[in-house]
Amino acid sequence: MAVTIEVYHQDEQWHVRRQGEREPLSNHAKKDDAVAAGRAAAERESAELVIKNLDGTIAQKDSHGHDPRNVPG
Repeated sequence: MAVTIEVYHQDEQWHVRRQGEREPLSNHAKKDDAVAAGRAAAERESAELVIKNLDGTIAQKDSHGHDPRNVPG
């Protein structure tokens, strides 16, 4: 089962969690700090990183460790 790490805003803070889990891995006052923590967690777990905007829409997605090796470009 593939792991997805998400960065989201709730209750006046930015949070990092594994998608589908209730408890965050970490909490942050600034989005940049949460993104850095989320990126580190995604790299550590070879997971996809989903970064959300304040309104919950997806701002960015990055995969870590699952990219095909023979992709031109």
